[in-house]
Amino acid sequence: MSSEHHQVKHDYHLVNPSPWPLLASIGAFLLALGAIAYMRPETLGDALLPTFDALGIALFVPGLAIILFTAFLWWKDVIIESLQGHHSPVVQLGLRYGMALFILSEVFFFFGFFWAFFDASLFPKEFPYDLEGGIWPPANITPLDPFDLPLTNTLILLLSSCTVTWAHHALLENNHKDFIRGLTFTVALGAVFTLTQAYEYTHASFGFTDGIYSSVFYMATGFHGFHVIVGTLFLLVCLMRAKKGHFSSTHHIGFEAAAWYWHFVDVVWIFLFVNVYALGS
Repeated sequence: MSSEHHQVKHDYHLVNPSPWPLLASIGAFLLALGAIAYMRPETLGDALLPTFDALGIALFVPGLAIILFTAFLWWKDVIIESLQGHHSPVVQLGLRYGMALFILSEVFFFFGFFWAFFDASLFPKEFPYDLEGGIWPPANITPLDPFDLPLTNTLILLLSSCTVTWAHHALLENNHKDFIRGLTFTVALGAVFTLTQAYEYTHASFGFTDGIYSSVFYMATGFHGFHVIVGTLFLLVCLMRAKKGHFSSTHHIGFEAAAWYWHFVDVVWIFLFVNVYALGS
């Protein structure tokens, strides 16, 4: 009777009670509140301005630490659940839907930055940052040459998209040697992209607060760079798991999600290169 009582009679995964959703919510709240306090301390009014201004970093850093700590342990639990056989085909389908919806939310996230850039560039007279008016980019801005480092980074990301696809096809064919090779090249190319963009930022002639052009430029490309770092770490974890034999040709939902995310990052960069770097300059 006891064995029949504990026998699983469905294909779904009923997870055990976990502290991670609550802890992640607390971390996200502190992170957002700290960011607001640091960048816009006047939000709560002049009376609380000194207090709110002083709390910026004091809230942001612990919030970020909680988010990173929670993410590490939560995803570690998900990997363990996968190795224990809880990710049935039905569960994998749900994970794919979840990842697709997450990428869709990221599309709308970047849509806001593109909207701001086009709004500013098509109607430059609305902004007081250009003293002459009607000029885009503003007269005080010297844009980066799109066919210098930006083009190099574009080629790097396009090549990384090829290598991650190579890794995926190698896995489907049970070629684990080429699977690991493709992942290694992709992680390396992601790191090179990040270093190249950091070099580009240090040699830009304008700063973050030099007007609407520079603000939108750094927000859009900076957040994309952050997504590249996250995607690189995502693929690095997949690489470590691949070396331990966690993936097979029929069970690799973790790597598949990472590959989807990486292709999304590549597509966003193409839009950034064409519209912000090339046409926007």
